[in-house]
Amino acid sequence: MKEFGRRLRAYRLQRNLAAAEVAERAGLNRNTVANAEAGANPRLGTVVKILRVLERLEALDAFLPPPGISPMQLIRTAGKPRLRARRRPRG
Repeated sequence: MKEFGRRLRAYRLQRNLAAAEVAERAGLNRNTVANAEAGANPRLGTVVKILRVLERLEALDAFLPPPGISPMQLIRTAGKPRLRARRRPRG
């Protein structure tokens, strides 16, 4: 978490923004931003708000696993990737 906080702070400084300004734009308390930068285990919602203000939301991709195919879907398609989506029945 300490490294995560350091990176948040680095992103903020790259944008030349004060912590209070980030907090205001994100709708957070300044202490919340400072605590996140200190690595004090911020909530995911807080991190998303801060990264959105810093225009670095794509940084979350590093923490998300790639979308996978379920084992049942794999059996149905016999390993072939889907090329298009099916229409859903109306009703």
